[in-house]
Amino acid sequence: MSRFHEVRFLTSVATPGQFPPDTGAEVAFAGRSNAGKSSAINAITQRRDLARTSKTPGRTRLLNYFALASARRLVDLPGYGYASVSAAERESWLPLLDELRSRASLKGVFVVVDSRRGLGEGDEALIEWSQGTPLHVLLSKADKLNRSQAAAALRDASAALAGCGTAQLFSSRAGTGVSEAQEVLAAWLGTAPGP
Repeated sequence: MSRFHEVRFLTSVATPGQFPPDTGAEVAFAGRSNAGKSSAINAITQRRDLARTSKTPGRTRLLNYFALASARRLVDLPGYGYASVSAAERESWLPLLDELRSRASLKGVFVVVDSRRGLGEGDEALIEWSQGTPLHVLLSKADKLNRSQAAAALRDASAALAGCGTAQLFSSRAGTGVSEAQEVLAAWLGTAPGP
């Protein structure tokens, strides 16, 4: 049973006019292509196929909205980095990201970062984009690190954030950090997740 009981696909946004009404609360999930963003969304919402996972980079091409409760939404952003996406398509995302950033309902941003790679250039640009909005980094695939590597990854990410956000170790496969991430999401959405 999910801690978020009313999880369902809401809409895909390809143009600024397609956003849901700017009411309630929403939280964005962003990350480099294949960092584990879709897997993180599925683990946190406890829905196996809510966000489609793929080994092919760049499968998320639109802003995909999911309803978690009344006027509470999660938005899955297109991956950035090495995805085989045309420059024109990447350019088309900029107005959408600008619109998302301006929404009063945006209460937080999760940035999913492969813990084996650490924060990179694209991640840093996203952190800068989210200035003024609470930010939490999920260091994904943490099950692939040993204890000292995991501690170093968390320490390095926290230092790179320099007070601009928080970070945690996360593994959708092993369940590491799922409960902690659920608590962050619930706090931002202003909901109290069930048992």
